[in-house]
Amino acid sequence: MSYRTAHPLRSVTLDDVRGAQKMLSGVARTTALESSRHLSRTVGTPVHLKCENLQRTGSFKLRGAYVRIAGLLPEERAAGVVAASAGNHAQGVALASSLLGVHSTVFMPQGAPLPKVSATREYGAEVRLHGQVVDEALAAAEEYAAGTGAVFIHPFDHPDIIAGQGTVGLEILEQCPEVGTIVVGMGGGGLAAGIAVAVKSVRPDVRIIGVQAEGAAAYPPSLAAGHPVTVASPATMADGIKVGTPGPVPFGIVAELVDEVRTVSEDQLSAALLLCLERVKLVVEPAGAIPVAALLADPGGFSGPVVSVLSGGNVDPVLMQRVLRHGMAAQGRYLAVRLRLTDRPGALATLLGVLSAADANVLDVSHIRTDPRLGLSEAEVELHLETQGPIHRTEVTAALRESGYVIID
Repeated sequence: MSYRTAHPLRSVTLDDVRGAQKMLSGVARTTALESSRHLSRTVGTPVHLKCENLQRTGSFKLRGAYVRIAGLLPEERAAGVVAASAGNHAQGVALASSLLGVHSTVFMPQGAPLPKVSATREYGAEVRLHGQVVDEALAAAEEYAAGTGAVFIHPFDHPDIIAGQGTVGLEILEQCPEVGTIVVGMGGGGLAAGIAVAVKSVRPDVRIIGVQAEGAAAYPPSLAAGHPVTVASPATMADGIKVGTPGPVPFGIVAELVDEVRTVSEDQLSAALLLCLERVKLVVEPAGAIPVAALLADPGGFSGPVVSVLSGGNVDPVLMQRVLRHGMAAQGRYLAVRLRLTDRPGALATLLGVLSAADANVLDVSHIRTDPRLGLSEAEVELHLETQGPIHRTEVTAALRESGYVIID
């Protein structure tokens, strides 16, 4: 479905994006475009991955931040800049400011992942922890800007930011001239808008598909209403795109140029993150994996060749551990069973032998003898197993039943 409307005074042009590309020469990397045989087989057409997770600071955000700060007047640079972010934008602003000799202050929520806070400081920013969520940090940053004269650097709602992010689109056209569809994650919309300006100006036939998490999908209702609409309490593991309201500047471009906006579930997102790690061998944060989730959710729904933009790789190790477990569960890689044994020496060892023969990996065993529902010589065992997928789960369950065990529902 197309949401295009007339926007004769588009805020960002192809010339703006080309100018940003020249400005970023020697600053931002031209990130690799990697093909994926596994995804190509799954989707039925060539699939390439634009690896912005390998960009300096670990995401595309450096591009827009550098272009925005480089365009400031001398007196604005002297006043410094301020931003608010839970991670990627913070690091982009910090490094861009350091490269340009501008003092930066970044407000981050108190619960921001420690690796992202440390990295932002190491890139040269003065970090101030404020509030529990990004919106509270954002309000503090705007108050700081009003009180000090520092220039507020918005993460997506500014033409310079969008022009910088659009350089990803120019690189895609250079690296894959035959591209048929570009799939990109969306929060505020700056990256999708920039790519759309760059690509549609040269190749209007290329489909641009934006993807949002179901729990933080502000664009579908906004596009339906014809103006930005706020989604209350956006919720998703993909903190890089957890934005409640589209920016007016990228919204106008997305409405005109982006062909379709889709949503994916948290289970689909977890599975995509796991696939990126297992099959593609790339560490990608949840927001970066969301285009892959869209491919897996509807593998026949894309005309190729397809380029999926992996927008970032800054994932907290603790979150990664939780998400990978969630992804394995979503793929049927875990099995929990309860059954009763005769309470005698060697009974548990015999059970574990059956599971070993079935190639099931035992993660946890809980042995219960005191439940009043149990007979005098009975014990109940609950096992958490790692399996190879849904088919293997069925095989393991069948092996238990064939060995005489009764599985309790």
